Amino acid sequence: MRIGDPIIELSLKRFRLLRDLINSFCGIYFSDDSLFLVESRLTERLLFLGLDSFDDYYHYLRYNPKGETELEEMVDLLTTNETYFYREEYQLRAFTADILPELHRRLESRRRLMVWSAGCATGEEAYTVAMMIKDTGLFDDWDVRIFGCDISRQVLTHARRGIYGPSAFRCTRPELQARHFTKTPQGYKVKDSIRAMCHFGHLNLLDEERIVLVGHVDVIFCRNVMIYFDKKSKSHLISLFYDRLRDGGFLLLGHTESLINLSTAFELVHLSEDLVYRRPEVPHGP
Repeated sequence: MRIGDPIIELSLKRFRLLRDLINSFCGIYFSDDSLFLVESRLTERLLFLGLDSFDDYYHYLRYNPKGETELEEMVDLLTTNETYFYREEYQLRAFTADILPELHRRLESRRRLMVWSAGCATGEEAYTVAMMIKDTGLFDDWDVRIFGCDISRQVLTHARRGIYGPSAFRCTRPELQARHFTKTPQGYKVKDSIRAMCHFGHLNLLDEERIVLVGHVDVIFCRNVMIYFDKKSKSHLISLFYDRLRDGGFLLLGHTESLINLSTAFELVHLSEDLVYRRPEVPHGP
């Protein structure tokens, strides 16, 4: 909101209807104490659309032909996309030291590695994974693809641009920044060798029909995304992840997230510096 904008009051009843609409659309859940946050962040949007009340906005979302597009816009306004390169570095060290060598051994006959950054925000995670894979030297002559997706088209535009300011490098060692980025007047740009490994696309993680387009992957990063979901949506998403992972594929979550009370389909794997999940390999006959 801007100073001087009128306040459009959001009632608890209408808030809960909006919340349920968001939840069914993309899995994100807002508790009742988020009412004022939702009110303040959406008031300017109502003014932009020329709507006088949240009743009108709810009707717009439900029945206007542009309702689904507006749902995406609303989710973008209500979520935070704060991230940076080499986030949760201890997990990334385990990814480099344990997971990548195992995948190199197991997939050497195929020589193709597929990684999915689910909820990639402005792209730092996807590019970080690409840089780490390249730095191992194990996959130089492989077909390596990292797919980053997000529900926000705005952050995907940033990701595709691949130019970042100082805050994105708070955990990046200077030699890595120098190796993988080129300084430009607009900021530091990801080098073409890394950009070529990364592809970005718009995707609602609960869209079962479109998620199939991701194909089958060897690793899924979904870190600090499900913290915004309710239990039902989390369970559904984990099931979709299981279907997209190849046998023996890895699922890496954020440090505060786990599959306890969500799924028993995955096995817990103890790595050198982290615990991650893996889709069990199907035993082959003699």
